[in-house]
Amino acid sequence: MKHHDRVLYIDIDIHHGDGVEEAFYCTNRVMTVSFHKFGEFFPGTGDPRDIGVGEGKNYSVNFPLKDGIDDESYKSIFKPLITKIMEWYRPSAIVIQCGADSLAGDRLGCFNLTLKGHAMCVEFVKQYNLPTLVLGGGGYTIRNVARCWSYETSLLLDTEISNKLPNNDYLQYYGPDFKLHIEPSNMENLNSKEYLEKHLIQLMENLRDQEHAPNVSSYVQPPDHPMPDENEDDKDPDVRKTDADHDRYIIDKNEYYDKDDSLFDPQRNVVNHSELKPDSELQVPPPVPPPTTTPDQPPPNNNP
Repeated sequence: MKHHDRVLYIDIDIHHGDGVEEAFYCTNRVMTVSFHKFGEFFPGTGDPRDIGVGEGKNYSVNFPLKDGIDDESYKSIFKPLITKIMEWYRPSAIVIQCGADSLAGDRLGCFNLTLKGHAMCVEFVKQYNLPTLVLGGGGYTIRNVARCWSYETSLLLDTEISNKLPNNDYLQYYGPDFKLHIEPSNMENLNSKEYLEKHLIQLMENLRDQEHAPNVSSYVQPPDHPMPDENEDDKDPDVRKTDADHDRYIIDKNEYYDKDDSLFDPQRNVVNHSELKPDSELQVPPPVPPPTTTPDQPPPNNNP
């Protein structure tokens, strides 16, 4: 939003994108579109009648889906709805959240998409050639999450990859076929053609009377945030951060602990670990000896 007047956020995670929708529910600068399982399913939000309020009215779009939706059904609603939104809203940037829990075989999800059906969304958005941020999201069958995001990364990079997985330390998890792509299950698709068309028409009707490419020219751009001394992008991602790197994030060694506290550990919050003193140099109070008693003196009764 700092550099783009209108941002389109698309969520294909099986759960409703409730947090992002709520954050921009009252503004026309971000349009949120969520395709999700609706009805007795976490987080319980995402009714198609939730369309935004105030300046954000009709800038929240929710497509409620039932169990078992497959590639063809998903394609039949995703492409026409996103096409209509792109023509009407005219975003200058896109964010797409590619949660992998909408894939077939997910431990929590109940959709029946293959990698190709899921990645169809990414390919379709990519063809608009707008600045696009592609995010991960949910996914609870871990091997399929890795498959999905590897395949979609290859599509974003216009690089073809083999369906046969290369030898690696984790190959055993991908048996017995050791393939990239997954097969749909035989679960029933409860999303009838009539059901999908009804909601598609309803959501498109909500866009009809709204301002075309809403004007946000009066928006005041926020000031720049201070940048770190070193550019994280220039660092080798395969190299772990050193202790010195971690130490730079400690602003004040007294921020969370009081030196006057008798329980204060003089070593626990040192800014630089190289400055640690050996135990022999620490001024630690001596332990308090236990109370002593004489034979003719009974031990103290500490019970109330």
